[in-house]
Amino acid sequence: MSTIVLFKITAAPLLILGVTLLIRRFGPVVGGLVMGIPLLTGPISVFTAIEHGAGFASQAAIANLVGQVSGCVFCCAYARAATRFGAWTCATCGILSFSIATLVSSHVHWTLMGAIILLAASLGLLRWGFPKTPTRNLARIAPWWELPVRMAVASCFVLAITAATGHLGAQLSGLIAPFPVLVLILVVFTHLHDGGDTATAMMRGVILGSPAFGAFFVVVAVGLAHVPVVATYVGAALVSVVVSSCVYLLVRQPIRQ
Repeated sequence: MSTIVLFKITAAPLLILGVTLLIRRFGPVVGGLVMGIPLLTGPISVFTAIEHGAGFASQAAIANLVGQVSGCVFCCAYARAATRFGAWTCATCGILSFSIATLVSSHVHWTLMGAIILLAASLGLLRWGFPKTPTRNLARIAPWWELPVRMAVASCFVLAITAATGHLGAQLSGLIAPFPVLVLILVVFTHLHDGGDTATAMMRGVILGSPAFGAFFVVVAVGLAHVPVVATYVGAALVSVVVSSCVYLLVRQPIRQ
């Protein structure tokens, strides 16, 4: 078993635990903002650089930027469907949207500048077309067994995605890597318990957190060509946290209201 697979299997359930507790404490929008940070994809990029070299990881980082666009398309499709349908139908719409966006983008050879422009333009368009729904308080405390189920499902999803990407090329693997495993699991459970409006608020938070994801991989794509691996990823993590904090401060007042 590779280091990357082992990391995914162990990290995904722990991240599910941490984000779930965060959502219960601070609400779905803040939880979505945290999920916008590359908590899972970032460390995987580190292992990719160690195992395959800085050049390979730099190219994968560009694909990760494009893959995040597909992740945001997933969020918008889920949120639009949540105004009318239940959780499982919304999840199906989101997965199909992610798959179509990934399929389309896989036919283009992406440069760093092209990936940045695509992500920035997509975030603007998706936010403009995002449904306006009120954010309600969480309805109730989930049963004791739900959190272990979430963690187990996360591990299963990660194993399935890892097995699939092992047979794909470098670009397509990078495009699929940002598949929103954590987001999918958390939003479905949230939708089932607290309704579509709360699920939509979480999806809005993920899109708001995407600039932090983008900042991380821009630094990685540029830095690996000129800076040692450790310094690159430390700098990328710091930049990502700063961007996420700035976004939180900008949306903090609307969240309180």
